[in-house]
Amino acid sequence: MEYAEAVRFSLQSLKSNPLRTFLTALGLIIGNASVILVVTISLVGKDFILDQIRGIGSNLVYANYEMSGSNYAAAEADFIKIADLNAIRDALGSEIVAATGVMQTSSRIVINGRERDVTINGTDDQYARVRNIVLVAGRKFDPSDIQLRERVAMITEKLALRLFPSATAAVGQSVRLFQLKFSIIGVFKEKTSTFGISEITDDTVMIPITVAKYFLPYERVDPLYIQVRYAENVPRVTREVKQILEARHRPGARYSVANLSAILDAAKSIALILEIVLIVVSALALIISGIGIMNIMLVTVTERTREIGLRKAVGASRKEVLGQFLTESIMISVGGGFIGILIGIAAPLSVSLLTSVKIPISSLSIVIAFAASVSVGVGFGMLPANRAANLNPTEALRYE
Repeated sequence: MEYAEAVRFSLQSLKSNPLRTFLTALGLIIGNASVILVVTISLVGKDFILDQIRGIGSNLVYANYEMSGSNYAAAEADFIKIADLNAIRDALGSEIVAATGVMQTSSRIVINGRERDVTINGTDDQYARVRNIVLVAGRKFDPSDIQLRERVAMITEKLALRLFPSATAAVGQSVRLFQLKFSIIGVFKEKTSTFGISEITDDTVMIPITVAKYFLPYERVDPLYIQVRYAENVPRVTREVKQILEARHRPGARYSVANLSAILDAAKSIALILEIVLIVVSALALIISGIGIMNIMLVTVTERTREIGLRKAVGASRKEVLGQFLTESIMISVGGGFIGILIGIAAPLSVSLLTSVKIPISSLSIVIAFAASVSVGVGFGMLPANRAANLNPTEALRYE
């Protein structure tokens, strides 16, 4: 009953000056909403960055030849060959999902009446799977296209729209490369755009790797891609691929074999640091709001000095006075914090409902925000409450 009475007295006191109560709680509202929104934004940002990296290819290992010395002709023998690709497939077996390679060159085709340079990528039927290629229209390469050296091609969606009315209309048409006609069997795009920094550009044509090698002065697979079955095996497969390539070529030939793990780890670290910085900024808002609560409660104690003296004179204990003012402080902070939490949850939910973007809400951030509200109420309310509890009843009654 003592606690219920403290709550009742606190509500009466807060209702007597609603504007001041609201302004005092406003800092908590902003602070708690900020904590949830900041964590939500950081989670969305981290997920977006990691999805973009994973979109290039999951559990991806990539390799290429590092040229050393000035004797280019001698180095041609050390280039990664189709035979090396097949050897890696045989050696790694069930440890990998797929392995593929790219032979890159260029050609000129007529676009809108003018000849333009386009990138020609010789690939195989496993490339689309390893690199997360999205099929827009038509079909992908199949094993028979590679084995039978069919003159078929896949083109990027952007190139298709420059050449034909639509991506669908491009399928079944032909494009002239190296003075030969290639039938367009599919139109594709990258799942995650690499903005031309990979082997795929806006104007890329893919043809079977077994055909592309005849239009190159030498056979060179660059890059070589391997999709590992399990993420925990990526570091070991990376080492094994390097060993296989080095064993199949002359001593001293150097190969760069890497994976996306380092990039993913760096992205996670950056996202974590950003999240910590943003949370610290939000915490400052909570601290400032706590100082505001303490300041208002000190003013309240001064304004209600005679009331405190009267309560003590009729038998109220120090503990009861302390409990009343501490309860007021907690009610302001928890009330403001609760409203802030609702705002922090409502904002991302509204975006999720109004758009197709799904925004995750961290339950941990809600718990942290609520705990912060209670802590602010207790921590910054203790000083004014102690001051009220320690007032001398005789002096308080004479206070003007």
